[in-house]
Amino acid sequence: MPTAQEWLTQYAEKLGVPMLSAEEIDTILALAGVAAHASERIAAPVACWLAAGSDVSLEEARRLADELAD
Repeated sequence: MPTAQEWLTQYAEKLGVPMLSAEEIDTILALAGVAAHASERIAAPVACWLAAGSDVSLEEARRLADELAD
């Protein structure tokens, strides 16, 4: 079984997109954590999808999620 990093690298290749940096992955995981704990767990993947499709930077998306969680 591949590690998460190996699986994500292979998935990024199949999607034809560059693999994320370690910092980007950490920010995404933090965003998912905020969404999951501020609402229901299902909010985490959907929040990440919404952030990815927006014109907002990853850091700003995390900041906005933090705002909603407060």
